Amino acid sequence: MTRTRWLRPLFVVLAFAALLVAAACIVYPPEYVWRVVAWRDADADDFRRFPARHLSASPLREPLPRIDRSAAVRAAWQQAGGGSDMDGELAALGTQAFLVLKRGRVVYEGYFNAGSREAWVTSFSVVKSICSALVGIAIAEGAIASIDEPITRTLPELGARDARFARITIRHLIDMASGLRYEEFPFLHGDDAKTYYFPDLRALALKGTRIDAEPGARFHYNNYNLLLLGMVLERATGMPVARYLEQKIWHPAGMVGDASWSMDSERSGFEKMESGLNARAEDFARFGLLMLQGGRMGERQVVPHGWASVSTTPPDPAQAAGHYAESFLAKRPGAWYQAFWWGQRHEGGAHDFSARGNHGQYIFVSPRDDVVIVRHGWRYGMPPGQWVERMRRMADAIGD
Repeated sequence: MTRTRWLRPLFVVLAFAALLVAAACIVYPPEYVWRVVAWRDADADDFRRFPARHLSASPLREPLPRIDRSAAVRAAWQQAGGGSDMDGELAALGTQAFLVLKRGRVVYEGYFNAGSREAWVTSFSVVKSICSALVGIAIAEGAIASIDEPITRTLPELGARDARFARITIRHLIDMASGLRYEEFPFLHGDDAKTYYFPDLRALALKGTRIDAEPGARFHYNNYNLLLLGMVLERATGMPVARYLEQKIWHPAGMVGDASWSMDSERSGFEKMESGLNARAEDFARFGLLMLQGGRMGERQVVPHGWASVSTTPPDPAQAAGHYAESFLAKRPGAWYQAFWWGQRHEGGAHDFSARGNHGQYIFVSPRDDVVIVRHGWRYGMPPGQWVERMRRMADAIGD
């Protein structure tokens, strides 16, 4: 009797949940509903779940030079606010890989929580900064006319649906100022879930985007910008975005490992533009070094120097007044955001810039100190602002 009383409400709850899922499958593709219900929040192992497009290691591959200065890095960690057991703390914070480059050489390399030099880590939103470099290359090659080109030149379907899309430019997309609606509601109806789990991201972006504000009026972090930009790139270049990355950056920059770019589904075959590049931590560090060096790797100019410089240099303070990101960054004096890069001005004219991703993925670059720090993890471990500040202080403390 007691068991029957316990089972009856459980069956009611399960039946109600099944009805909700069935109803959701009428509105959304069943594959999307299943992913949201079964996979729930994104995690660092998602690259094992999605289909992916393969990228081969560079024929020019050469591991970054290494010199052991781990004692100096551990001292810098402690001086920057950490404790005396840097490795133990990194592991406890959920870190998978932590690399420090000084003057182009790996001076510290640590792997934790089943991480290793050969293991892939996932980018999450770090890939947005890599997409920015692809845009710069496409403009230099003439595949895209200019950064101020309307997106409807390549995606006329949007203009046919709403003429206001013609006012959105590529600059608006990469500066997160497109004016597109983006609502981070939880579960199925949220745009975070849709832009991450939808099995046909092209259709979602072409048919599901709505204009909420005038382009350029305000900063709003929005993954639809990446989906639209991905379609612009693949139509302009005539190839999948992963293949363009392989040809234009991965190979000429000398990346040492194979990689993959997760796709929305086998059927659609569109790269998860907002999050899905998977590679060795060393190759993410190599990309940071590439941008530190003005887009150059050895004798090869991989990313146009002008693009690499402008996208990672703070805007002129006089011109930045009234910038659409100003109110968003008001709590961080000197902070800036442009071309999918985060940046911070410092006293004396110095600055740093960083690529950042969910669960604490970072490529941090300090031009003044000639330092690149890469951190990948399966969870944040500490708030993003604290990670970036810790890295900035470490860069200052490592010394020559």
